[in-house]
Amino acid sequence: MLDTTRQSDPAPPQDEPRGCLFALSQPPLMIFLAVIGCLLLMASLHDLLLL
Repeated sequence: MLDTTRQSDPAPPQDEPRGCLFALSQPPLMIFLAVIGCLLLMASLHDLLLL
C-alpha cells in the first residue's frame, strides 16, 4: 500500500497569537465595557432630558 502522509509539512505553531475577538470574549472585559457603556448612557440621558 502507498504511504500518502506527507513528511515535509511543518508542524503547526503551538503558541499561536490570539486576536482581538478572543480578548473581547473575556467575561471581565465585557462586564467592564457594559458598566462603562451604562454610565455613558445615563450621563447622556441626564444631559438630554434633565438639563
